[in-house]
Amino acid sequence: MKLSTYSSVSNATLNRFFSLHFVLPFLLAALALAHLIVLHVHGSNNPNGVIAQNDRYPMHPYFTFKDLVTIYFFLLALSIIVFYYPNTLGHSDNYIPANPMSTPASIVPEWCYNI
Repeated sequence: MKLSTYSSVSNATLNRFFSLHFVLPFLLAALALAHLIVLHVHGSNNPNGVIAQNDRYPMHPYFTFKDLVTIYFFLLALSIIVFYYPNTLGHSDNYIPANPMSTPASIVPEWCYNI
């Protein structure tokens, strides 16, 4: 049994991973939108502890405004990081030029662990 037949990544595997990583954000956005629609139609939990339907807080404008303020604050913080401090969340190893003739010391092949 050759190790290389099990550890190689073929074109089909790369296509599947690329498709998964391309479709997944759209799927998550659709689920978030469906969640907001269901929340708008059926309402959320009862924050007052009242059983009557007419005493509940309506979804719009109270919760819609609260969600929009949260989204705007997140987008503001994200745009400040992206446009003014883009290297804060990065790693310093990203600025080391790649050398195709040597492997970094942190990368160890799997066959080294099979003793």
